[in-house]
Amino acid sequence: MAYLLGFDIGSSSIKAALLNVEGQLVAAATSPPTELEIIAPKPGWAEQDPRTWWEHVKRATAAILAKSQVNPEEIKAIGISYQMHGLVLVDREGEVLRPAIIWCDSRAAGIGDRAFTELGEEQCLARFLNSPGNFTASKLKWVLENEPEIYRKVHKAMLPGDYIAMRMTGEIKTTPSGLSEGILWDFQEQTLAEALLAYYGIDRELIPEVVPTFAPQGQLSAKAAGELGLKPGTVVAYRAGDQPNNAFSLNVLNPGEVAATAGTSGVVYGVGSKPEYDPKSRVNTFLHVNHQPEAPRYGILLCLNGTGSLNRWLKQNLMAESATYDEMNRLAAAVPAGAEGLMIFPYGNGAERTLENKEINASLHGLNFNLHHRGHLLRAGQEGIVFALNYGLEIMKQMGVETNLVRAGQANMFLSPLFGEVFATVTGARVELYNTDGAQGAARGAGLGAGIYRVPAEAFAGLKTEKTIEPNPELVPVYRELYEKWAAVLQAQLRK
Repeated sequence: MAYLLGFDIGSSSIKAALLNVEGQLVAAATSPPTELEIIAPKPGWAEQDPRTWWEHVKRATAAILAKSQVNPEEIKAIGISYQMHGLVLVDREGEVLRPAIIWCDSRAAGIGDRAFTELGEEQCLARFLNSPGNFTASKLKWVLENEPEIYRKVHKAMLPGDYIAMRMTGEIKTTPSGLSEGILWDFQEQTLAEALLAYYGIDRELIPEVVPTFAPQGQLSAKAAGELGLKPGTVVAYRAGDQPNNAFSLNVLNPGEVAATAGTSGVVYGVGSKPEYDPKSRVNTFLHVNHQPEAPRYGILLCLNGTGSLNRWLKQNLMAESATYDEMNRLAAAVPAGAEGLMIFPYGNGAERTLENKEINASLHGLNFNLHHRGHLLRAGQEGIVFALNYGLEIMKQMGVETNLVRAGQANMFLSPLFGEVFATVTGARVELYNTDGAQGAARGAGLGAGIYRVPAEAFAGLKTEKTIEPNPELVPVYRELYEKWAAVLQAQLRK
């Protein structure tokens, strides 16, 4: 039997999945068992050491091999999914020069906003489909301006998945989809965003060689194979950002299809065939994993930074150490819809794109000391996350994205029956939950990239719907009114 190995390099943990070529999950592992630390040296900053990711890739691989007892010789291809928008800088020896500036770091938002104005909003939207905003190119400009001694040593600037692939193969490469997520892709010219690099004064030689998303991208080096316990020469055949990969893992590849995830951040991702953009860049458009010039596919992405991170904060600060998320979900479900007037605004994880890169922080509204207890806080947290996602969905709908059906993995916040019902009821979407995750998607992508699967349909053998959630008709009018009240309070905060 042949096998495929996938990794999902998240900001909370590293997940690994081993599938056989028939699409069945053989083993899965997560490292570390508790969430990875996000380092915040200053307010609005968020960093992680890329070497820590590699350490947990090794641990997750060891756990997979121990659980499965599969012979490494039978693992035919490796795929990588990774947290988007990060910046990893290495010197000519491949050594990390500073901690990675990760997706939820806000320090470069002002740099991107200035570029949007000075380059011209129309030019940025026409060529990049986005404001340079708080994305990878702007983070690299921040290093140039603020850490010139580090910038002078930079050999290559990479995304997190590019770094992991480099550790595996010794080769530094990236993809068109990856460049687009960093606002380093010119959609008009279908090439590197030379105009933005020139404006920022960034040497184009810092950008890695570009390879297709689905293709042999390098082979496992003897050194990496020794560290991972795998066979030297195993092909790395796929890499993609976590949200395009999440959509791929759910077989969301064609116009009109929509995927969602609710991990550390919350995302809704719709696929289209036209290069649409939001004039205020509150939701963002990137190249989807299966984009081809002759068959264009664009991913329109709504991101809410504070999703699982809010739920984790509530767990750490309201619950006993032994408490589980299942217990939290039960406490939340025991409280009536609307949490008896308590509202939570889950914006405590950096600048938010849907709020035009404002950083308003999280807040409570309507707290009554004589009425509300932790169950109310837990319910208001889940409702607030859904309301914030719906706020962004309203922008996506203005761009023509339909959300009658949303696919998601049965994981993270979607493990909460309450969250699933509130999401379906507020958005009006039927939600289909599947037995997959980002690591499994990366394994399937590796099978396509290595030519083991000829077409995507072959890669998705074994993908099954685990649960379908319909909007609750009795609660639709209730939540419509609750959402309107929540949105009015948010607008008042934004006007301050």
